[in-house]
Amino acid sequence: MKIRLNGDETHIQALDLLALVKARNLDPSSLVIEHNHTLVRQTSWAETRLKEGDTIELLSFVGGG
Repeated sequence: MKIRLNGDETHIQALDLLALVKARNLDPSSLVIEHNHTLVRQTSWAETRLKEGDTIELLSFVGGG
């Protein structure tokens, strides 16, 4: 399916947010996900189904001062 991921259109096979994170080999402990302009708690990633045309922002935190 085609979604908008961090501003770019991309094709994915993941059916939910957790699968998307795993498919991209991202560290879930440092991620925040915005799904269609709504922040999604990490505990809900596996339950949040992705649909054609969704907008996803994967935001990672970097430590430092």
